[in-house]
Parts: sequence; C-alpha cells; structure tokens
Amino acid sequence: MVHNYILSISAVFIGALIVFIFRPSNQKNLKLLLAFSGAFLLAITIFDLLPEVFEDNPFAKRTGVWIMIGILLQKILEYFSKGAEHGHLHLDKNTYQLPKLLFISLGLHAILEGFPIHHTDGILIGIIIHKIPIAMILTTFLLNTKIKKITIILTLTVFALMTPFGTFISEHISTIQNYYKEITALVIGIFLHVSTTILFESNEGHKFNVSKLLVILVATFIAYLI
Repeated sequence: MVHNYILSISAVFIGALIVFIFRPSNQKNLKLLLAFSGAFLLAITIFDLLPEVFEDNPFAKRTGVWIMIGILLQKILEYFSKGAEHGHLHLDKNTYQLPKLLFISLGLHAILEGFPIHHTDGILIGIIIHKIPIAMILTTFLLNTKIKKITIILTLTVFALMTPFGTFISEHISTIQNYYKEITALVIGIFLHVSTTILFESNEGHKFNVSKLLVILVATFIAYLI
C-alpha cells in the first residue's frame, strides 16, 4: 500500500517540476492532457467505481442520492476553488497572499478522492493522471503571482499530501470503513462532475476537435483495459 501514497504524492511534484523546469507555454498541449485526464477519470469511474457501489446493493437508490450529493458538493467547492479542479483558474496575479479558500477547497477535494484509491489500481492511475495537469496549472498560476517561492513550494507539498491523507483515513479509521460505499458514492459524484466539466466545458466555440476526440477515445480504451 505504501506505493499508493508515493505515487499520489509524486503526481503533484511531477506536474510542479514540469512547470518549474520547462515553463511550458503551449496551452493546446496542456488542454489535450487535461482532456485525456478527464476522459480517463470518467471512464475509470464508470468501469470500476460505479459497478463496485451498486453490486449486491439493496439500497441502490440511497447510493444514487450520495452520488448526487457528491455532484452538488463539488459544485459548491468550485465557488471557492474557482474551477481549479478542471483547469480554470483566474485570480489576481498581483496578489502577495495565498488564496486560502482555494486551497481549503482543493484540499477537501483531494482528501475525498484519496478514499477509494486502495480498492482499485485504476482509480489510483486516474487520480495520478488527473493531478499532473492540475498541478501544472496551479503551479503556473502561483509562479505568476508575487507570492514567495518558498510559500509556493510549501503549499504544493501540503496539497500533495492531501490525497494520501484521505487514503490513510479510509484505511485506518473503522467508522469511515463502515460507510465505505456511501463515501465512495460521494466521490463518484465528485469525479463525474469534474471529469464531465473538463470534457464538455473546454470545447472552444463548440467546434469539432479531432485531436481532442482521439485523446478521449485513447484514454477511454486504456481505462477499459486496466
């Protein structure tokens, strides 16, 4: 199980290091990476998590309610995170202050997405692929502000620890384990909202994009094979 913690932490640092070292400026490639992550996360949620929570479940409708709560919770979190979970981040570049509400929202999101990681490798891979472009977008924003670099590094480190913290809670607190299906259903709602927003909100001018379609198909196919 230790590798689950290491990999989920590494995803944030990989995204941050790409920005620190290479300072990528090609937004088209980043959007394609984001589309891949969204499609992969959506496919893994449908192929793995949904069957898991509904299999042999006499309370299927209640589970559906928890999924809807997850969707609504993510909608509320986005008012504070400004949509950073799906690649939209527009804040004051002249700020010296860390946007605390944004990171509280992202932290809660990251903790919750860590809960089902130890049950399936597919979800772990999906979260890793999702976190890399998000970390890149977040790091790019922070580096363009007037916030001190040491503060940026500490903030990204704390953010990287949030998902494994969620995994740790789900593994070691019995009360959480007793409500695993309900919490997983909540996380499914969060994943559904984030992934579909990534896929459907980023269509500029609603134009047909062959590259994006191919990326989505490849991501879905890979998720199916896992």
